[in-house]
Amino acid sequence: MTIKFKSTFILLLAGFFLLQSCSGSAEVKEEIYIPLVKVLKAENKRFEHKIQVQGNVETDQDVMLNAEMGGTITRIHVREGQFVSAGQVLVSLDASVLNSNANEIKTQLSYAEYMLGKQKELKDRGVGSEFDYESAKSQVEALKSRLGSFNTQRGKASITAPFSGVVDLVYAKDGQAVGPQNPLLRLVNNKNVEIKANMSEKHFSAIEIGTPVIVSFPNYNDTSINLVVNTIGKYIEPVNRTFSITANLNNNTVFLPNMLVELTITDMTVNNALVISSSAIIKDPENNDFIYVATKKKGNNYSIRKVIVQVIEKFDGEAYVKVLEGKLKAGDLVVTEGAKGITEKDVVGIKKSNS
Repeated sequence: MTIKFKSTFILLLAGFFLLQSCSGSAEVKEEIYIPLVKVLKAENKRFEHKIQVQGNVETDQDVMLNAEMGGTITRIHVREGQFVSAGQVLVSLDASVLNSNANEIKTQLSYAEYMLGKQKELKDRGVGSEFDYESAKSQVEALKSRLGSFNTQRGKASITAPFSGVVDLVYAKDGQAVGPQNPLLRLVNNKNVEIKANMSEKHFSAIEIGTPVIVSFPNYNDTSINLVVNTIGKYIEPVNRTFSITANLNNNTVFLPNMLVELTITDMTVNNALVISSSAIIKDPENNDFIYVATKKKGNNYSIRKVIVQVIEKFDGEAYVKVLEGKLKAGDLVVTEGAKGITEKDVVGIKKSNS
């Protein structure tokens, strides 16, 4: 009896625990997992697409002035940082030999002109020959030509400013012997500069003279200025398929040639566009762009539906779209996070914005 009773008790106890285990499993199976997603509202609003490219500050009035003839520098008339006017003498070379030669030719020219006058008098009186007169005349013209050549060479002994600007660097020194094409100084005028950039060929139809441009200087306190396109290149570079654009910056007092710039150009503006977050767009197996739209059911539960869209353009985290299949209007909740793990059969919950 005792052994039988113990066996029966053990069986009853095992059955009790088995029932408890089955009951717990049933409760687990009854729990429904609801995925959480984040949403943003679709909007009807102004949409702008912008092109962003890098460029440089450039100027035509940035030159290295060189010696055009050999000689010794007798005087440097300017210093670095000095403003000079167009035509002002910057550097003088020793022209003593040229001056001596020029004076010698002047003396010869004076005598030749005297002889020409005498030959003309003889010719007018009918006692001089035409040959002697023409010879004297030719001698005068030859000497004048030589004198003009020496004067030109003497002019090269003085290096003058081709335009008004600032002496940026002085390479030469007083007393230094220089040869032709030796660099003497750099002259720069940054008052009127150009912002130049190369743009992809695909943007050519969107750019025209007068197109607004926002020019940013990332290495100068992130300064930005508003300009317009002044010139558009008429040639596509075959290597990188780009064309050039320039925007003029007048009365500049700050920016220097070769500074790095970033150009932002608005190439599309739609005043009443259907706009959603670009993070909401995903691809289906047929390579269609689509989004999920959440519709409130009860409490924090939402049903979702698939809407196939055409992406017209994207910029700065937003997408301008056109609906191809389904319904989408301003104010609809578009799933922006968690869309890849759900289907239209799912019920979802919405995460709070601070979660």
